[in-house]
Amino acid sequence: MSHVAAIIGGGVIGGGWAARFLLNGWDVVICDPDAEAERKISEVLNNARRSLPALSDHRVMQEGSLTFTDSIATAVSHADWIQESVPERLEIKHQVLAEIQSHCTAGALIGSSTSGFKPSELQQGAATPQQIFVAHPFNPVYLLPLIELVGEAETTVRAKAVLEQLGMAPLIVRKEIDAHIADRFLEAVWREGLWLIKDGIATTEEIDDAIRYGFGLRWAQMGLFETYRIAGGEAGMKHFIEQFGPCLSWPWTKLMDVPELTDELVESIASQSDQQSGQFSIRELERIRDDNLVAMMRALKARNWGAGAILNADDIAKKPALPQDISQPLTTIERVIPIDWTDYNGHMNESRYGQVFSDAGDVVMSMVGADSDYIDAGFSYFTVDNHITYRNETHAAEAIYVRTQVLQAQGKKLRLYHEMFRDNKELLATCNQLLIHVSLETRRSCEPGAAVMAKLDALHTAQSQLPKPESLPESQWQML
Repeated sequence: MSHVAAIIGGGVIGGGWAARFLLNGWDVVICDPDAEAERKISEVLNNARRSLPALSDHRVMQEGSLTFTDSIATAVSHADWIQESVPERLEIKHQVLAEIQSHCTAGALIGSSTSGFKPSELQQGAATPQQIFVAHPFNPVYLLPLIELVGEAETTVRAKAVLEQLGMAPLIVRKEIDAHIADRFLEAVWREGLWLIKDGIATTEEIDDAIRYGFGLRWAQMGLFETYRIAGGEAGMKHFIEQFGPCLSWPWTKLMDVPELTDELVESIASQSDQQSGQFSIRELERIRDDNLVAMMRALKARNWGAGAILNADDIAKKPALPQDISQPLTTIERVIPIDWTDYNGHMNESRYGQVFSDAGDVVMSMVGADSDYIDAGFSYFTVDNHITYRNETHAAEAIYVRTQVLQAQGKKLRLYHEMFRDNKELLATCNQLLIHVSLETRRSCEPGAAVMAKLDALHTAQSQLPKPESLPESQWQML
C-alpha cells in the first residue's frame, strides 16, 4: 500500500517537498491556487529527477503518482503526511491549518515549512494542537537533508521516522524558539552582509566570494564548532575560546542593528546581484546549484563525512538484495549517472565505465561469499584484465542497469561478462572482466575457501547453460 503526501502550497519549498516524496515512491497530491502551479512544479521535478537519484549508488524507488487539485479537502482526505508551505503570514496559516484539520485523518502528520513561527503560534485555535508541528526544510528540499522538527515529542518522533526513510536528516529542536536553529545563523550573516553593502565595504559578489572560497567550504563538512575545535590546535576548544573569546566583546559586527532598507540600498543590492549573476536565468542557476551540490555531497560520501554519511546510511537502508535466480543473467547494477561522472565532451568519462563494471563484479563476489567478512579474513579477488567496449554515449541523469553473465567460475579464476544498458534496453558498453582469487597476506593467487568454492561451482554450473551473450565476440567465447 502506497503512502500519500499532501502538499499545500506549491511554491519553491512546496515543490521541493513534492519532489522529495514523489521520488521516494510516495503518491503526492498538490493543492495550490496558482494557475502556473503545474508548470512550476514540473520544472522543479525536472531538476530533482536529474539530481536526487544521482546521490545514490543504487536505483531510487519508482516514482509515485502526482495529482493536482484546487481543494484542500480533496488533497488531505487520504494523506499520511500533510506539508503546509503557504506564505509566512500567521493568519493565512491558521486558516489553512484549520481547513486541513477539518478534513484530514486523526493520524495524519501535519508539518509546516515555516521559517520563523513557533509551533505554539501555529497551534493557536487548532482542533488538535499536537497534530501540528514545524518541519522546516532547506532549499532545495529534494537535495539538502536537514529538516528542523519542533513540536510535541510523540509527533516529532513519528515525523523523524518518516523523514529518515526519505533519506533526510531530521533535527528535533529541544525547545521552541523564533526562527528555530539554522535560520538564526542565516539571519545574523544576512544582516552583516546588508551592512557591508550599505557602508560600501563590499559588493554582493565579494561577500559571496568570502563565503564560498573560505569558511563556507569548512562549514559544509564540519560545521561551526568542529571547525573551531581544530583552530584551537592540540589544546582544543578551551584554548580556542581563551584565545579568541575576548574579541567577541569588540565592536566588529552590527548583528543587533538592522540597516534601513531604503530604496537606495535595495536598488544597490539588486543591481549588484544583476551584475553578478544576471547572465543566468533562475532555472539555469538552479541547475548549476544542484549539480554543484550533488558533486560536493558525493565527495563527502566518499569520505563518509557530514552530509555524505547521511547518503551512505540511506544507501545501506535501501540496498537491493543480491540476485537470487542464478539460472539467468544477473542484474548486478541499477543506478543513475551523477553529474560529476561526466567530462568535457558532455558524456560519462571512460574511467567511470570501469567503476560501474567493478561495482558489478563486487556484487558477484558478494554472491559467492567473498564479502567484507571474507576480505577481513585475508582473502579477496583482484581484477587482472578488463576489456571494455563503448557502444553509445552515456549522459548525466540517465538511468542505467548492468546485466552480468558468469563465463567462468573455476578454481582461482572468475570471468564475468557485463553489459550496460539504458532503461530502454539500448546497449551502452560491455566489459569482459577476469578476476583472480588472492591471499591478501601474500598478495599472490590462491584457491578460494571451501564455502566460496561451493558457491562458485553452483554459479558456474547454472550460468554455463546460458547461450553466448549477443554482444560477446565469437573469438572471446571460443577462448573459454
